Amino acid sequence: MPEKDTPAPDTALDPHYSGEGATARPWAEAVALLEGAELYWLSTVRPDGRPHVTPLIGLWSAGALHFCTGPSERKARNLAGNPEVALTTGTNTLNEGFDVVVEGRAARVTDEQRLITLAEAWEAKYGAEWHFGVTDGMFSNGAGGRAEVFAVTPRTVFGFTKGDPFGQTRWRFT
Repeated sequence: MPEKDTPAPDTALDPHYSGEGATARPWAEAVALLEGAELYWLSTVRPDGRPHVTPLIGLWSAGALHFCTGPSERKARNLAGNPEVALTTGTNTLNEGFDVVVEGRAARVTDEQRLITLAEAWEAKYGAEWHFGVTDGMFSNGAGGRAEVFAVTPRTVFGFTKGDPFGQTRWRFT
């Protein structure tokens, strides 16, 4: 179920990429997939324009998809120059399942209370191995590691229904 603070998107089925009888998927189904996914694929752009894609863990909270990365990692360096990203999740099958692509701008989360809330949600979702403290506007672990946290509020989300009938739903946020 969509969170109360998530605006309702404009929803449309793209008939060019949808089979006969396909219908637009409800936004609540995309949110359920984003909430339940264990793994997401993040696409960023390197300074020279080449793409960079990497799997990572994350979570859906307060109407945004969140992920973290070390400040010196390729992802963080790419985001410093270009915060536009795509995050994908779903199934790795052709004829069944549902995939979602979230497009938006990655924005650093530095508010201490928000980071504490996200750290608790990370641990609840992924277990004690993913316990984070919060230090100086970043996640921290007991070994001195630190990670910047980013939120991607969707601008456009695509949902790909696989099987009979195939369908492509687009959700746009204003």
